[in-house]
Amino acid sequence: MSVATLKPATSFPIPEGMFAETVTQVQHYDDRLFRFRITRPASFRFRSGEFVMIGLPNAEKPVMRAYSIASPAWDEEIEFYSIKVPDGPLTEHLQRIRPGDTVLMKKKPTGTLVLDALVPGKRLYMFATGTGIAPFASLIRDPETYEKFEQVILCHTCRDVAELTYGFDLVRDLRADPLVGEMAGGLIHYATTTREASNRMGRQTDLMESGDLFAALGLPVISAATDRGMICGSMEMLRDTKAALEGFGLEEGSNSKPATFVVERAFVG
Repeated sequence: MSVATLKPATSFPIPEGMFAETVTQVQHYDDRLFRFRITRPASFRFRSGEFVMIGLPNAEKPVMRAYSIASPAWDEEIEFYSIKVPDGPLTEHLQRIRPGDTVLMKKKPTGTLVLDALVPGKRLYMFATGTGIAPFASLIRDPETYEKFEQVILCHTCRDVAELTYGFDLVRDLRADPLVGEMAGGLIHYATTTREASNRMGRQTDLMESGDLFAALGLPVISAATDRGMICGSMEMLRDTKAALEGFGLEEGSNSKPATFVVERAFVG
């Protein structure tokens, strides 16, 4: 794990309708995952859980991709959590950024993983695989989440133990945070692996179906009367988790029609 050193920012034309922000920190977890933080424009507003289009000023028409904002709405900077794709049109270059470099960001955030898209409930389940934890990194650091729900269950599954590091660091730092730490007493972190041996193994849907997930947490089986859900991950994971929640009687909602669970589909297809 390493934090990148300072490098002079490059200068390219900035397309209209975009912010040009400065990288303040880069942390590489391994050869597949990294996070970075950029300055936040004074005029930029978003709801915790939303995503925004970002890119690099390295072409006349820069490649832009949707990235969930991992920092909460109150943060003075903006954080992103990313996978490294060797031949990815954007990530091939994005993984090489250093503090002082410039990142482009469109001015309008959006997304379905927001508290407003859910009807009131007692417990909020957040189901994530891989970098799908990013929007939940925003939401579990937002005081409003704990004002609306008595318990928040962050379920994060990756292939290998090392890929869970971001989530463990996130929860550790959150509990020590002077703003949200005390409010986050109802946060439960449930991490599993699917390939490398660990204390907890298995796909979230399988663990729900067997009842092992609820037994491990000491919680009742999901009920539409009390529980709400948010899902972010691969297309297969979205499909299977959506079916599982519908099997428990939950219904998918949206910004225009709040219901008992929501799915983020911006990163698949």
